[in-house]
Amino acid sequence: MEILKNISLKPYNTFGIDVNAKHFVSVSSEEELITILKNNNYPKKFILGGGSNMLLTKDIDALVIQVNLKGISILENKNGHALIKANAGENWHQFVLWTLENDFGGIENLSLIPGNVGSAPIQNIGAYGVELKDVFHSCRAIHIDTQEIKTFSLEDCRFGYRNSIFKTSHKGQYIITSLSLKLTTSAHQLHTEYGAIQNTLNEKGISKPSIQDISKAVISIRQSKLPDPDKIGNSGSFFKNPVITDVEFNNFISKHPEAPHYVVSENQVKIPAGWLIEQAGFKGKRFGDAGVHKNQALVLVNHGNATGKEILNLANTIISTVKERFGITLEQEVNII
Repeated sequence: MEILKNISLKPYNTFGIDVNAKHFVSVSSEEELITILKNNNYPKKFILGGGSNMLLTKDIDALVIQVNLKGISILENKNGHALIKANAGENWHQFVLWTLENDFGGIENLSLIPGNVGSAPIQNIGAYGVELKDVFHSCRAIHIDTQEIKTFSLEDCRFGYRNSIFKTSHKGQYIITSLSLKLTTSAHQLHTEYGAIQNTLNEKGISKPSIQDISKAVISIRQSKLPDPDKIGNSGSFFKNPVITDVEFNNFISKHPEAPHYVVSENQVKIPAGWLIEQAGFKGKRFGDAGVHKNQALVLVNHGNATGKEILNLANTIISTVKERFGITLEQEVNII
């Protein structure tokens, strides 16, 4: 392990924000991670995964630890299910492709989500009717202060919509080092009812889709809507889709009967944040090098040299405008650093 000084984090975050880390180290095993956590020469530490779910607004006056643990393995394979372990430094989409190559089903709808495996449980990633919790078995994590290794079960994680204990009661306390998922090996349960998946399959003339077909449909849909971080800086969906009570919804829909919406439960309704932002007039707008993507208003972009503060200012402007117009408060999905 080599500890570097004054390193630009521009290559390490998908927004492409150019801020510096006072010190930087990349670890490739739990042993290395524990060793560096015990190093008291660097009392302040900052944990970095794939850099896909954060907006950096300032230099990091700490030791930035890049979690770069690699490896995928089959822990168990019986009775129509396989227990798959993936280490935290694996790219999430590449992991999904690996499961599809081996005909393991369950996360095909989560294709092309940016970031690394270690970040997936933190916000319970989800897309097109599927969430990580649906296939989650457990994750292994190291406590930052004590270096104790703990395994968290599905129940332990208390998953919610883009939420878990790693964002609430245990925020900033643990580093996830691996993830275990229970995937199907046969009789795959297909989820084609959400979004444009079924339409895309119909356009391709696919009446009996495989999990591989669904993944390709999801990739096609996402690529048509979402920008490639390698081409233009972004962090995927910047805002959560707001969930409001049925009372709030009745008031909202009476004023905006054309608004798309999805019933979450008996007294909760989800409103697409992208629709709210587009109706507020921000879709495709550019403010210097900070902007809103032309195809998907949920996505904020860096056209080249935007600072994190400029993108954050744009996000706050969107939040206040949507609140004023619709009475709905948007929440950021991205972590602000």
